[in-house]
Amino acid sequence: MTIHSAVIQKLLRTNAHLGRRVAENHFKIYTYGSRNGLTIIDSDKTLVCLRSACNFIGHLASQNARFLFVNTNPVVDEIIEQMIINTGCKNDTSWRLGGFLTNRFSPKRFRSRNQKFNLTSVNRPDCVVIFDTERKSSVILEATRLQIPIVGLVDPSMPLETFKKITYPKKLAAAKGNVVKEVEPKIGEAALPAGTIKIDGVNDELTVLSYKGLSPASDDPTEIKELLEKLVVVKINDNKGTKMGFDGPKSAIEIANGLTSLDLLANYIEVLNSKYGCNVPLLLMNDDSTHDETLKIVEKQSNKNIICLVKDQHQENDVKIAFDQREALLSLKKSGKLDDLLSQGKEFILMLNSDNLAEVVDLNILNHVIKNKIKYCMEIEERFRIATTMNTWVNINTIANHPETKLFGPPIAVTIPVSQNLPVEDTSDLLIFKSDLYTCDKGILIRNEARINPANPIIELGPEFEKVADFESRFKSIPSIIDLDILKVSGDVWFGSGVILKGLVSINARPGEKIVIPDGAVLDNKSIDDQQDLSE
Repeated sequence: MTIHSAVIQKLLRTNAHLGRRVAENHFKIYTYGSRNGLTIIDSDKTLVCLRSACNFIGHLASQNARFLFVNTNPVVDEIIEQMIINTGCKNDTSWRLGGFLTNRFSPKRFRSRNQKFNLTSVNRPDCVVIFDTERKSSVILEATRLQIPIVGLVDPSMPLETFKKITYPKKLAAAKGNVVKEVEPKIGEAALPAGTIKIDGVNDELTVLSYKGLSPASDDPTEIKELLEKLVVVKINDNKGTKMGFDGPKSAIEIANGLTSLDLLANYIEVLNSKYGCNVPLLLMNDDSTHDETLKIVEKQSNKNIICLVKDQHQENDVKIAFDQREALLSLKKSGKLDDLLSQGKEFILMLNSDNLAEVVDLNILNHVIKNKIKYCMEIEERFRIATTMNTWVNINTIANHPETKLFGPPIAVTIPVSQNLPVEDTSDLLIFKSDLYTCDKGILIRNEARINPANPIIELGPEFEKVADFESRFKSIPSIIDLDILKVSGDVWFGSGVILKGLVSINARPGEKIVIPDGAVLDNKSIDDQQDLSE
């Protein structure tokens, strides 16, 4: 079972997918509908929102930002207190007084129309985290007025006006009883230290190694060639782009310079082989829905060592590995391709489950798994337990000797830098990778050194940009985002050419209205609610 599946199961066990009542219209895109008067929330989308919020909070925490935790639910008081102790964040209770930030909502007799001042004794926070948003709308209004980003748990019954003010809404049912205590490990868990941990769904303990603790691979090209000659890269290519409105494999979506993620991967492997004089083959494990379209893409790469196979569809599963991985491995075994790889001297498979646009073959990890005869190794992002690159290293001999059950002994994991994981999940990611923030070089995307902030911008595009075709039509050209921190776009918004976005930019077109960002516009820490705001 993957970590993704384990977290989804935790969400389901805690009833995080059950809303209190039928959802408001704006919330329905995050649901599967309703049953018996209760909204069924999409746990996959909840997990995506949770990861985005954790990434944002983690980035702020790395810069020693100030947080304000707001909660009126006694069920989670103990969890919040423990989190504050573990993270070293200060928890001030002055938010309980109306007007704690702006004095805007204090009684009229305590304020003047001509003079408003800050009543609170604490410094202005960099982020407000709200655990019970429906009871603290005044906090949301004040933080919004000061343009302080808000992270909060939201319920399907939340009004649209309040929902739009939350920078990172996490779609969960409101906490009741002891339910929240079951998800306590997810709160405040920012770092994944080296050692041994236990993951739900995995029978064996998972030994986690720090990437920095790995012995570096040799710089000698001859020794690097010997390592690479033992490797084969397998890409699980069964994801369709339906979620992004794309009729075909997700790997066929254009990323940069007319190249798809599959083109970039093939070019990267070719550069690797050419540089070291080795022969690392690329195997594409398709399913019936992606095989034909993938063959058309591969025809353009006829000069490269690319092999396409169709996965077997098995119903059984091994708890130690993802279902798609097991299908791919058993397909290699049954097709005879595994024996061919062994006869060519191949020892390890690097299995890619996502469309990672970063450099995927890490020589230090390859050197470690070969020298230590590791049977199974997974890559995990160094900042969060729930985030994983979905890249795994598998010993081929293990598959050949134990093809059906108990494929591996105790697994290990290596924490890798976040910069080594550049997946394409939605059109917000496309905006980042198509922009001037990245350039394509030798099959991988290289980050623009002109950007000072080590983290990528946080981008949230509305449903009008959800489909690839709509996304491309709404941008005359992709804006410059080198100095952008946060972008939120909702409604009928269109971008001209040569637009530059900086700082925190929010563009919200009201229903029935249209906002057109003119050619050459520079939006620097700007909030746009109608066309007239652009002329100010």
